[in-house]
Parts: sequence; C-alpha cells; structure tokens
Amino acid sequence: MSSPSPLPDPASSPDVSVGPDGRRRWHVGALTYTFGGIVVLFCWLLWGDFAWSLKERSVVPMAQLFLRRFHASDTLNGLLVGTLPFAIAAILQPIVSYRSDRHRGRWGRRIPYLLWTTPIAAAGMIGVGLAPRLASWLDGALGPHSPGLSSLALGLFGAFWLLFEFGQLVTNVIFLALINDVVPAQFLGRFFGLFRALSLSAGILFNYFILKFAESHFELILVILAGIYFAALILMCVRVHEGDYPPPPPRGPSAGFAGFLTATRSYLRECFSNSYYVWIFVAYNLGFVAFAPVNLYSLFYAKSIDMSLDTFGKLVALTYAFSLVLSYFLGMAADRFHPLRVGIFTSAAYAALALWGGFGIHDTRTFAFAFVAHGVLSGCFFTTTASLGQRLFPRARFAQFYSALLIVQAVGMMFVPIIIGRILDATHHAYQLTFLASGILSLLAVAASLVVYRRFIALGGLRHYQAPE
Repeated sequence: MSSPSPLPDPASSPDVSVGPDGRRRWHVGALTYTFGGIVVLFCWLLWGDFAWSLKERSVVPMAQLFLRRFHASDTLNGLLVGTLPFAIAAILQPIVSYRSDRHRGRWGRRIPYLLWTTPIAAAGMIGVGLAPRLASWLDGALGPHSPGLSSLALGLFGAFWLLFEFGQLVTNVIFLALINDVVPAQFLGRFFGLFRALSLSAGILFNYFILKFAESHFELILVILAGIYFAALILMCVRVHEGDYPPPPPRGPSAGFAGFLTATRSYLRECFSNSYYVWIFVAYNLGFVAFAPVNLYSLFYAKSIDMSLDTFGKLVALTYAFSLVLSYFLGMAADRFHPLRVGIFTSAAYAALALWGGFGIHDTRTFAFAFVAHGVLSGCFFTTTASLGQRLFPRARFAQFYSALLIVQAVGMMFVPIIIGRILDATHHAYQLTFLASGILSLLAVAASLVVYRRFIALGGLRHYQAPE
C-alpha cells in the first residue's frame, strides 16, 4: 500500500510526483501512495469509521432511552450525555494527544493508543447494555437495604458510561490524528466526504431498522454493537500502517510532577498564546455547540408531541439519507472553496432555520419539517468543516492543536446541555426553546467565523496560507 522514503515529518506538506512507470504518486511524510494504494488505505480507514460511526449514531439515543426508562430528569440527561463526556475530554484528550505526537514505537505514534482504548470503549458499551439486568439482580440481593431499582440502574449506568466515554474519547482524537498522518492533504475533503457518507449510512441503518427495537432488546443491541466496534477497529489498526517519523522534540530536563507542569505550560503557550488560533477554537465550537440543544432533546421533544419512536427513527433516517446524497459533493466543495468559507454559509443558513423552528413548530408536521432541516443543515456543517483543523493548524502538531480545540468544545458542552436541561425542567419541558437556543448560538458562530476568515486572508488566504508557528 505504501513504501517508505526519507524521514520528513509525515505532517509536513505532501507532494505529488510521477514514477518511472508514468503513474502519479502522492506523498505524505514518509509514505508514498499510488492511486491503488490510496483506495486500499481509504477502504481500511472507512471500515474502521463505519464501526465507529455505528457506535456514535446508536449509543447516545440508546442511553437517552435508558435514562427516560428510569425516570431521569432533563438536567441529569444533559449532565450524563452532554456535560460528562466533554468534562472528561477537557482533561484527557490534551494529555493523550500531546503524548501521541511525541510517541515513537514499533506500531507508530497513533495506532498503539487505538489498540488499548478500543477494548475499554467496547467494555463500557457492554456494561451499559447489562446495567438493567445487573441493577435488577442487585436490587433483589440487597433486599430492604436497596436504594431502589432506579437508583441502582442509574448508578451502574453512570459508572459504565464513564468507562465508555473514557475509551471512545481517546479513540476519537487519535483516529483523526491518524487520518492526518496517513492521508494526503489533496484528498482530505473528499475523504471526509466519504467518512461522512459512511457515518450517515450507519445512522440510517440504526434509526430505520433498529431504533424501534431499542426498548425491547436494549441489552442485545448494545452487546452486538460493542462486538462490531471492537472487531472493526482492531482489524483497521492491523491493516493500516504509519510511516517512519523523525525524532520527537527533546524532553525537558524535568521529570515527575515538575516535568508535567513544564509540559502543561508548553502546551498552553503553544496552543493559546496566538489569538488567531483562539478565534478558530471559539468559532468552530460555537458552530458545533449550536446543534447540541436540539440534538440532545429532540427525542424527548418528539415524545412530548405524541410522535411514535418508529416515526422519529424514520425521520432521523430521512435526514441521514439527504445528507448521504450530499456528503461527497460537500467534501468536494470544501476542497474547492475551503471549509472555512463553506462553514460560514452553512452556519448562517442553520441559524435562520433554527430561529424559525423556535416560533414555527406547533404540531408533528411542523416538527418533522424543522427536525429534518436541522439534521440536513447540521450535517452540512459537520461535513464541510471536517477538514478545517487539517487546513488551518500546523500539521506537525495537529493532534496537539486539535485537542486544544476540543478543550474549548468541552467548556461549551459542559455548560450548554446542563443549562438547557435546567431551563427545560423549569419551564415544564418547553422543548421549542431548544431551537431558539441553537439559532442564537449559530449567529454567534457566524460572527466569530468572520473574524477568523479575515485573519485567514491576511495569512495568505486560499492559495498561500501558512499556519502561524
């Protein structure tokens, strides 16, 4: 699939050459690909992505059904499903990404991390699936000393959910860093378009065919999904090969806690001292967080207006079908026009839709229209901006800067879900407020993105951009 060449950093600018046989070859660091090699690479990465996406599209709605079954409040739902993962991410992902950038080993600098975090995430999924059975057994075993079936179930869910999030959050940032290291930059937009298409296909599969069985076959579905996730990610790690890397930056003289403090100061200085990168972090994450109020509570909104779970699942599948048709073309648009420019346009369109939804939804028909449009436009944002970090951050330290972006994302996602949850509990579940909140956040995202775009043009723009070091 690839052959090693001298040791430039794989995050350095890729190139294209013509071999002795007259065929084009694409280079990314120490890796060289023919077109056939790129096809094989894409197949294995997308195979891993399909399993990852199936997990991503299924576990959250399954968790929400679990929480509703055991009478959790909107605030607790926001805390566990929205806030907790990003609180973990804010602490964990910067540490892992910083170490991954500097790791050198037989299997590369990304794959070793995937090999040990994938089983953890799969074990957490199985635990969540078995939580109702374990809670019922504990309730009977404890007898009069039991705090109650709901309390036990929610406690077990919280413990296994924590384990699951620990594993999958590390996998997330390292998987994206692996893509940055092995995929030539000329193909990033189209790769993420295909990435998005497979993710949507997984969503269609789950929501159209499986979601309606989620309450009756909760345990079986999660155990099967965990097995698929584990097998696919491990196989991808075995089949995808990283190139050779130059030596990592020299370690400082300090060790132990002093060394940790030194590394932390270095990390914060490199990622947050340049206001341009801070604006990127803020702009992207306002756009990202804008979808959270609707995404987190849309299932409950549908139930509050007497929409069946089957109908809701088919609406989700419909949004994914629309997005699937658009995904590759959106990836091409990102390659041609730049993800920053296309992202600004999609955020503005979404803001208009969400603000309308806050006032215009009054029955299942108007909810269906607004929800499908929300899904399609939010999907356009995610697809077109998927390669934004690869296009704007220094390639040699992509994982480090991407994790800094995730810290800012975590701050927003730690507060937005729980604030929205408190508002919904206080207003007796006035779920139309979720659309208003999403619209306001999207308008703020557009404003911040325009600041980034002005700085981007000053740094060379579409043709001559150089990421500040």
